[in-house]
Amino acid sequence: MGSSAKKKNEKRKDFKKPKLKVGKARPKPENFTDTSFKAKAIVLAHQSLTTNAPTQSTQFTHHLSLLSSRSSSQRRDSLAYLTAALTSRPVNITLPQPVGVLLSKLNPLILDGSNSVRIQLLKLLRTLPSREIEPHTGQTLLYIRAGLTHLAADIRSSATDLLLWAIEACPNELVSCAGGWVKTLKCLLTVLHWHAPSLTPGTGPVVGANAWSSSRAPTLGREGSEGKLTVKTLNVLATFLRAGLMEEHNADEDAMCAEKWPFPLRYVEAHMLPKRSNAFAHLNLFGPPRDEESEMYVEREERHRIFQTRFYAIVSSEVEAAKREGGEVGRAAAGVAKVLTGGMEGFELG
Repeated sequence: MGSSAKKKNEKRKDFKKPKLKVGKARPKPENFTDTSFKAKAIVLAHQSLTTNAPTQSTQFTHHLSLLSSRSSSQRRDSLAYLTAALTSRPVNITLPQPVGVLLSKLNPLILDGSNSVRIQLLKLLRTLPSREIEPHTGQTLLYIRAGLTHLAADIRSSATDLLLWAIEACPNELVSCAGGWVKTLKCLLTVLHWHAPSLTPGTGPVVGANAWSSSRAPTLGREGSEGKLTVKTLNVLATFLRAGLMEEHNADEDAMCAEKWPFPLRYVEAHMLPKRSNAFAHLNLFGPPRDEESEMYVEREERHRIFQTRFYAIVSSEVEAAKREGGEVGRAAAGVAKVLTGGMEGFELG
């Protein structure tokens, strides 16, 4: 009975008309996963099952090495991690890496092509202790000056912000390091298209209207990014001149100190150990000979002299021209003029 029924069903299948599917099959969803395979084991590469997590110092060093990555987003994220690690660090705990090691990795990013990387770099630099930055100011200033004369306008703008940070962090070291006074002034005047006169061997500097280039492009009064960069550069120039030309202490406080303390105690700081790491670097005893631009001008009188002989004439005339422009540029130029008046006060102009 059973075998005869099966034979009848098989005969019916032979005469049954199959239903054919016409057209394309239904598209599979994007997150479709084929689970029809069968495997004895699943291997996950580059997976660690250890219970010991990497320490914060190890992670800090790892992200520091990622600053040389080719991906701009990776560099930005690593800078953000380093900034968060330094900000959340307790005050009584030292840095995971010395500031010199950090700056050797951070300085090349001043010329980075990504704007987000440069913005995050400035945030990171502001978290570093200024006292530990001072011995490395000269190296950082080399990259800042390269950024000030860069062809890209956004890099020049970022370098101006970084120069303002450096002036606020360590003003004395910045204006007194090798090339920190003359070369930085020349870079700022180049950004403003105020061409400083050149020094001819055996003669003094040529100043006056004949020393200026007649084909220089007028940058004052421009609108947009160029105008904002001009205003920003004028503000930084005022801050830089204030740090290099004006006295830090108050004369009234000195008079009160002179009345209160007798002679030996009045100049105690002059007889104590120097606070700078290399107090006699300006003598250049063992280094190669320096020219006037690469010299260290530690004393304020030396900076006064070189500024008066090489830059005062052109800066004062261009500032007056900028004040006549009015607007934001005029207000920024008025700030520079105020610093010039206060900084050169009491100094005999030639």
